[in-house]
Amino acid sequence: MATTIRSGVVAICAACAATRPRRRLPLDRTRRLPQLQRPSLSTTFLPQIRCQGVWRSTVRSASDTSGAPPVTAPGTSDAAAAGDEVLLEAPGSFRVYRSGKIDRLNDPTILPAGVDEATGVTSKDVVLDAGTGLSVRLYLPNKLQDASTKLPVVVYFHGGAFLIGSARDPTYHNYLNALAAAAGVLAVSVDYRLAPEHPLPAAYDDSWAALRWAASAQDGWIADHGDASKLFVAGDSAGANIAHEMLVRDGGPRIEGAVLLHPWFSGNTAIEGEPPAAARVTGLLWSYACRGSAVGGADDPRMNPLASPALERLACARMLVTTGLEDGLAARNRAYYEAVAASGWRGRAAWLELEGEGHVFFLGKLHCDNAKRLMDRVVAFIAEA
Repeated sequence: MATTIRSGVVAICAACAATRPRRRLPLDRTRRLPQLQRPSLSTTFLPQIRCQGVWRSTVRSASDTSGAPPVTAPGTSDAAAAGDEVLLEAPGSFRVYRSGKIDRLNDPTILPAGVDEATGVTSKDVVLDAGTGLSVRLYLPNKLQDASTKLPVVVYFHGGAFLIGSARDPTYHNYLNALAAAAGVLAVSVDYRLAPEHPLPAAYDDSWAALRWAASAQDGWIADHGDASKLFVAGDSAGANIAHEMLVRDGGPRIEGAVLLHPWFSGNTAIEGEPPAAARVTGLLWSYACRGSAVGGADDPRMNPLASPALERLACARMLVTTGLEDGLAARNRAYYEAVAASGWRGRAAWLELEGEGHVFFLGKLHCDNAKRLMDRVVAFIAEA
């Protein structure tokens, strides 16, 4: 993958999408959603998980990053060798071992907060919990009409399969600068804890704390320039999954709108139009991120909202769901949108699909035509507040 991290599920989505015919997903709000069973999904990874050579299952030393064939040293026990078994690998993103160890292969570059010359947006970091390390990066555009202007507040959750990524890495720093400038919003990018060192629900809990903090306007920027009555949640991939979870938790602030960019949902069973490998591998990743806390495996309602009755109580007035038709998650994204639209939820749901684009393509191609189309749609959605 170019420019390191896009999302921990980019590779699997691209590979699986390549195995299915290209077609526009039909919009059918009358279609019955699949009745999903809830069998248990073991948190133990099985060997030989493969998907068109993009995801690999091999055995090599945990310290070997050369890609050479695995070598077992003389006298090495079978148990030790098993601990070094690579169960899942997303080249350029991460490598997961049977022992539970993870190698993060994405670029560790961290960009400092400050003034972005390209957009004029100013950013700063705020530590919310020194004990856990929870922090946020705030983005303030310079297009304030006057001192009394109050901007919509967008709380953003980055992607990365709950395993990699940061609000401070170049991919998300650049995207949030562009979003704040284009939409004229005060953005709050959440740097939540990552699995497996901090298994779920740590990322959810950190995001929940950051959302409530943003809504309380304790920070001077938010108090002076933010409009808490125009509060949005947004995210891509696993971050869009987090955004959904924020909408179904009880006791949160009123949220005007939610922007789910290529959300990462899955399930124990593939739905119609979804590559079986996508459900299988993302289910395993989910189990790894939870490390035993999942209820019903990948049909845990946090990963599979289609198996949950909570959609009718989404805590937002409006929602925008987007996908790329080359994304292996496209069918799942459409099924989620249709489920929201058909539920008893009283809000308004909108949908955007883009031809010829894969999972979270816009993060690496901010200036391509379809990325501009997507940004324009997000800007228009927020402006309706």
